[in-house]
Amino acid sequence: MNFSKLVGLSSALAVSAMSLVAQEVNPVELRKQLEELLRVQKQQAEQIESLKKQIEVLKGQPAIPGAKAATPDPKLEELERRVSELTDERISKPWRPGDPIGLVRAGQSYLNLSLDGLFAVGGSTANDLGALQPGGHDPNQRGFSVQNIEAVFEGIVDPYFRGQANLIYGLSAAGESTFELEEAYLESLSLPGNLQLKAGQFFTEFGRHNPVHPHAWSFADQPLINGRMFGADGLRNPGARLSWLLPTPFYSELSFTVQNGQGETAESFRSDHGGGVFLGRPQTARGASALRDFIFTPRWQASWELTDAQTLLVGGSAAFGANAAGSDTETQIHGADLTWKWKPANHTKGFPFVTWQTEAMLRKYQVAAYNNAADDFNASGAVGDVGLVGFADEPDVFGDASIRFVPRETLTDYGFYTQVSYGFRPGWVAGARWDYVTSDRAQYENLFGIDAQRDTRWRLSPNLTWHPSEFSKVRLQYNYDQRRHIGVDHSLWLQFEFLLGSHGAHKF
Repeated sequence: MNFSKLVGLSSALAVSAMSLVAQEVNPVELRKQLEELLRVQKQQAEQIESLKKQIEVLKGQPAIPGAKAATPDPKLEELERRVSELTDERISKPWRPGDPIGLVRAGQSYLNLSLDGLFAVGGSTANDLGALQPGGHDPNQRGFSVQNIEAVFEGIVDPYFRGQANLIYGLSAAGESTFELEEAYLESLSLPGNLQLKAGQFFTEFGRHNPVHPHAWSFADQPLINGRMFGADGLRNPGARLSWLLPTPFYSELSFTVQNGQGETAESFRSDHGGGVFLGRPQTARGASALRDFIFTPRWQASWELTDAQTLLVGGSAAFGANAAGSDTETQIHGADLTWKWKPANHTKGFPFVTWQTEAMLRKYQVAAYNNAADDFNASGAVGDVGLVGFADEPDVFGDASIRFVPRETLTDYGFYTQVSYGFRPGWVAGARWDYVTSDRAQYENLFGIDAQRDTRWRLSPNLTWHPSEFSKVRLQYNYDQRRHIGVDHSLWLQFEFLLGSHGAHKF
């Protein structure tokens, strides 16, 4: 085995040691560790190469005619011993269950694989489980649900980039299989000026919950406010993100993301919703013809060590872009989040701990005026023969077809969730979450009736989670749902998860 492969192997083993399952890591510390490992790896490669050259020089010294047989050179033996220590020590390290599953290694680059399965079983008193559980990875039927099967391919591309891809399998309540490329992106490792670039298909870093994969959620379903603002599968799309680690004495990061604004993962923006109705307007496909048609997402977050046992993180996010409710309409979403964690210095395997997380959002969604005409519809409010379905053709949705015109307006929706998790002993976590979503009454609702997509509701969700090991979990959760114009529903879900290989450390 040549030395370049040995160096690549030692780098992969060092980086894989950072993949701590179910542990929260400050992103700036994670980045520093990775940069330090790459620096050490480079130094090791240079040191091994230098020692090799010295050995070759010593072995290549010409023999002196008539001299006695040469005795072993202590200097040569010492050099060979040091080279052996730098190589054999690393290749002899056995694979452990917590290490990623290696597939391909070539020099400094490598590819690791992990597989996570997330399932649930339970039931509810609700007859409309699809509306009660709006998340795409929520338990979706009485009996068993396949919430998420996730294959993760990740690794170091070269000294400049790392890459990751997440392939997802799901099973609908109707028994239909779905496959999707959830994320696939590269991320820089060594840009100057504390900058980092991320590009590809990825979850938008808006708030605390949206960028987190289902296996890392603290509850069996997503918060109601995330479903209302971002849809069933969260906000994600192809794009690029540039972040800057500010030169402050505490962790502070500013990021700016630009992504495509269409598709089902951009529900509040240019998603056409399958040509159906969303928030009181038929949705029309809009191509990207100007900068305003993309989604722009700035975010700032900062954290402080309040004491040796307490950490506080605060953040603010926004998302701006055009939507599909008219030819010149747009959406603004604003969010704020706060996370506090207590973990004593004398903890055992991360326990005990208390984490409190709260996130609030507000959406301003512009909709165009429309004519409630049976034969034609024009999103600007003027009658024309654009060939779209008129509102009078949808009596079950819009009610009174005698109402001919509804003016342009801006819809306001807002809400929050607050949750607490208490790890009271190793492997055991008790939690509770309260969700609340509501809206200001819209003019189209005054005419056609309450829109269930914007109705007020709240949910209380206590749960208990047991982690038999870092590779499995079992969670029991009860939901008490109160929907203003529907009433109370009760749900009970038992969730279970297994993990093969190792996911990267989760952000705090």
